[in-house]
Amino acid sequence: MFGRAGVNYGEDKKNEMPQDADVQNSNAARPLHRVKMTRAGGTLRAALFLVAALGLSTCATERSAAPRPTASEAPANLAEDSRVIRFADGRKWRKLAADGLHDPRNDMLQYLQQPAEALSTLPKGGSSGNQVDWTTALRLGAIAPRTNVRPGANIQVLDLDIVFHDTAGQPNVVFPHRQHTEWLDCANCHPAIFIAKRGANDFGMLDVLEGEYCGLCHGAVAFPLTECARCHSRDQQTAGTY
Repeated sequence: MFGRAGVNYGEDKKNEMPQDADVQNSNAARPLHRVKMTRAGGTLRAALFLVAALGLSTCATERSAAPRPTASEAPANLAEDSRVIRFADGRKWRKLAADGLHDPRNDMLQYLQQPAEALSTLPKGGSSGNQVDWTTALRLGAIAPRTNVRPGANIQVLDLDIVFHDTAGQPNVVFPHRQHTEWLDCANCHPAIFIAKRGANDFGMLDVLEGEYCGLCHGAVAFPLTECARCHSRDQQTAGTY
């Protein structure tokens, strides 16, 4: 697996992270509700990660076997069968009655909005998850989520990239604060998950696959770990110039 992560906060001294931040330097500060997965669980997650990365999916066989409508049975911009709605841009969403979560026998299902209806008008993201580029959707104004629940509270957006160099021959990892702080308050990550001090966070890819650090969100409520290039996005030979 990948090596331990070293970081570079760039040359912008104005935005450099504080060297002596008033934060706790112990993992004991982590909230009790964060239960660390066992090593066996981490091994299983790593195996599933490798299978997904190779593009192995049983859904592909199921979908290819499903009957396809004729052109007269579906609008020109999408093809629809009994389980999946497919769009011309390559995206597809399962209908609620076929997603394995909703009971197709429930008559009230007809009053719920289909994922395809809600998500197809938003910018295209990766090939997994809900297939939406939420960062671009926010920047374009396609969505306008509430920044807080407290009147008068202001969000603090930090435009600072952190580069992880020790990535075992893979492209370096870039963590962009701006895209994260547009959605989240700093307290979501600091100090319980990441200590806001250079060199204070010692973790590797196996920790992430086990659901720690970045893996707390990615693969759960953010894009999955199978989309490697979205994090490993900077060539190692040019990383030192940033």
